[in-house]
Amino acid sequence: MNAKQPLVRRIVIAFTLMTLIVSGAFSLGIVAIVHFIEEHLVSQEMNEELDSILQKDLAKGLAPRLDLKTRLFASHMPGYEIPQSFIGLDEGFNELVNDKGAFYVFIRDTPQQRYLLVQEQAEFEARENALFAVVFAGFVLSVLAAWLLGWLMARTIIAPLTRLARQVRHRDQLLTLAPNLAPDYPDDEVGHLAAAFDETLGQLRNSLERERLFTSDVSHELRTPLMVIASSAELLEAATLEERQNRQLNRIKRATNEINELVETFLLLARANNTAQPLAGGASLAQVADEQARRWGSRFTEKQLHFELVTESPAAGVYHAGLLATVMSNLLRNALHYTEHGGVRLVLEADGFRVEDSGQGVPSDQQDSIFQPFVRGAQARGEGLGLGLSLVKRICAHQHWQVRLYSLPAGGSCFAVKLG
Repeated sequence: MNAKQPLVRRIVIAFTLMTLIVSGAFSLGIVAIVHFIEEHLVSQEMNEELDSILQKDLAKGLAPRLDLKTRLFASHMPGYEIPQSFIGLDEGFNELVNDKGAFYVFIRDTPQQRYLLVQEQAEFEARENALFAVVFAGFVLSVLAAWLLGWLMARTIIAPLTRLARQVRHRDQLLTLAPNLAPDYPDDEVGHLAAAFDETLGQLRNSLERERLFTSDVSHELRTPLMVIASSAELLEAATLEERQNRQLNRIKRATNEINELVETFLLLARANNTAQPLAGGASLAQVADEQARRWGSRFTEKQLHFELVTESPAAGVYHAGLLATVMSNLLRNALHYTEHGGVRLVLEADGFRVEDSGQGVPSDQQDSIFQPFVRGAQARGEGLGLGLSLVKRICAHQHWQVRLYSLPAGGSCFAVKLG
């Protein structure tokens, strides 16, 4: 039986198969018993009747006294010749059915003669067929009743499990004050399962609460040094600096802005309830792309890479500006780190965007794991920890977006994001 079938169907199939086997064996047993009793009783009766004919009638030279449904045949008795249809039968009891009817044939061989006592059994055969029809009808009805009873029992048995599954799937179960499930169920297997869910969900709630508190605390503590760095950068920007010092100052400002954006993103994800919020801080795809193109264009130029923003189809949707910017920024940063020659294209589509690069690409056996935390390509670049693509995957899952990676025919990689 296929283990992937629904549990209700498996219970019904098992119940029906059990009834099919038991009822089938019982029906076959009835047929076998009827045949055995029929052969035993009729054979004994015909044997006694043939003894009576041979000893009381033929031994005294009298004609055999027979009822209307019984006939006697003998191999060497004039007037009692054996019909062609009865020749070749074995000694003892035989049951013969042909175009002339149904007969019981009892044969006895002596050194001088072969005697055949033949009885018509049409009436008994009709009763026997009626009995077999009743047995078969009972067999079919028992299987149908087993299927119906199995379905009703399965629905009754599965009902608590279905209810428990709905309760476990409910999003409010992850709330801190969510009630326990076990008190709603009796102290049986389902109740034990509900208690196990309570324990597991409790641990999950505690873990989520610790994660939220940790993220909030870390984000809050990071804001103060970030404000100090940002204000110090503004003061340095007002001073007269050399070109090299200005480049370093710009790097500090960019890094500070990126950390601020990451802090906001982590805070948003930590407070999220797995419900997409596309209109919170809404912006169009073109607006976010223009901002990211201005932000990253100079960095591609510094690395002597060609950067191009291409609009294939205008998108009319409005999305969460911060989350969309984080996704696009991380993909552009990834392309910057892993592309040494050629260029990078940011392509806008009607339902999303693509980031194409001419870098080394990602081997096909690593493309499924590249979105996991702390996983970096074989040709790792920059000082990252391998969390950028993991964050992209997490944001896309939160917003019900889709992101996938595939290799370009001319070389390089393409990250495609479908929005909505």
